[in-house]
Amino acid sequence: MRRFPLIIGILVGLLTGVVVVVLTYLGSNYVRLPFVPFDLFEFTIRVLPGAVVNFGLGTMIQILTVLRMGPLDQTAKLAEMALAIAEFLALSTVGGVVIAFFNERTRPSHRPLVVSTVAGVLFILAFLIETFPGAKAGTIIVDAIWLAFVYGVWGLTVGWILHKTAPAGIITHEDVEHTRVDQTRRNILYLGGMAVVAAAASAIGITEALDANHQAAAEAQKSAAGTRTGALPAAQATTTATPAPTPVVLPTSSGPAASPSQVVLQARIKPAPGTRPEITANKDFYRVDINLLPPSVDASTWRLTLNGLVQKPITLTLDQIRARPSFSQYITLECISNPLGGDLISTTLYTGIRLKDLLQEAGLKPAAKALAIQAVDGFYESVPMADMMDERTLLVYEMNGKPLPVEHGFPLRIYIPNRYGMKQPKWITSMEVLDHDGPGYWVDRGWSAQAIPQTTSVIDGDTTASVNQTSHMMSFGGIAYAGARGISKVEVQVDSHPWEAAQLRIPPLSQLTWVQWRYDWPVQPGDHQLSVRAYDGHGKMQNVQMNPEFPDGATGIFSWAFKV
Repeated sequence: MRRFPLIIGILVGLLTGVVVVVLTYLGSNYVRLPFVPFDLFEFTIRVLPGAVVNFGLGTMIQILTVLRMGPLDQTAKLAEMALAIAEFLALSTVGGVVIAFFNERTRPSHRPLVVSTVAGVLFILAFLIETFPGAKAGTIIVDAIWLAFVYGVWGLTVGWILHKTAPAGIITHEDVEHTRVDQTRRNILYLGGMAVVAAAASAIGITEALDANHQAAAEAQKSAAGTRTGALPAAQATTTATPAPTPVVLPTSSGPAASPSQVVLQARIKPAPGTRPEITANKDFYRVDINLLPPSVDASTWRLTLNGLVQKPITLTLDQIRARPSFSQYITLECISNPLGGDLISTTLYTGIRLKDLLQEAGLKPAAKALAIQAVDGFYESVPMADMMDERTLLVYEMNGKPLPVEHGFPLRIYIPNRYGMKQPKWITSMEVLDHDGPGYWVDRGWSAQAIPQTTSVIDGDTTASVNQTSHMMSFGGIAYAGARGISKVEVQVDSHPWEAAQLRIPPLSQLTWVQWRYDWPVQPGDHQLSVRAYDGHGKMQNVQMNPEFPDGATGIFSWAFKV
């Protein structure tokens, strides 16, 4: 292909791709129709080999951690969205190049056939993506009509632009080559200007769509709040500011994960300035899942089914679940891909029903060994029955006294003690009791089959702002976490001096949460390095060997260089 038709094909494909992005995004947010770019990206991630996905995920996390552009989960989602748009525009550009290539080699009367063929191929590809196993639920006929319309518009637009920008005789008359080149240059400028306009329109459209999406999520949450029964009072200690010295504790269960009394909690040491809040606000709770946008579930039609090796299969509505005896417990949840010192870890108050009670009601058969859990978004996991029968394992419908936010699993998710978040599906719809260990989404991609949290410790805050000018002491603080094993000791080292014990802010909110620690150090001018290490509840020191997140979770000593 000659140079100018190739450039025109690229610009046409890119320009019309932007139009499709805007059109399908608005359709997705206002009418809940498929948004092809995101669905294409999610499909790609699901079908790629696990090694490729893990390499890409690890590389992205490393880059974002170095850049420090904001909370890791939010910047990662934005990066994935950008990649999704880029992938779709690349595919659309290929379509434009293919059309330009064949247009140059066919008669004018045959060119509509070329355009319709390429548009048809893209339509079939999009339709298959929307109907592949694990795709978001939708109406196939409506989706097909919508996609046919979208790619019909795409094909007509491509054909019209190529027709308007192609000078007569472009193929057969060599004597007008000079005119053709000049015309093509003008066409490129014309298309470039249209691309700028389309990009601006897409930015405006996507911004409006995002606002609509947030409003819809807020309305769904507000509606759920208005219909729930036995709601707990809202949390008052879940802001991102420095924790109050007297946290307000929500009611908790009387089970093994119950919180200490408020009198006991109020008697604890104060956290060091800059230490992260002991309870994470819902808006700040980390979010990691396999979706670019969280699934939107209609609570009125949603059902939870429990079947498999049980005497009596059970199907429940959300109202029926809420009507059962509820339990609340503070928990810390961490992503297995959390880098050393990363922010993919949060603490909240979960409220729900004990899974153990539901399993006993259904009647487990003797061969029951594991529970396979399926989610709306196609995510799946299986967990040994011993974990399922743990009294602390909950089917969760509230978070910090409010209905689960859409992005955190509304209307129902599961919490399992002493496991990374990868084993704990959100937006769950069905559970099946198996006589064998079932598959897991991330386990199938090479991550840990057990996913038991590593013992880790982290330094929080800005040390330059923590010097007490009166006592000439510098206060350091942070958190230590070891899953449900608890924390027995935290030690701090300044430079090469001996390790010294830090003060623990104990007891923690529950046996399932992180522990805040504090260390007051006599200020010494100069350059220094602070390191921290923790011991779990059994007295075992954390793994000090530096290991990456994949496949079992990051380990190593967290250190911080600072200057006084």
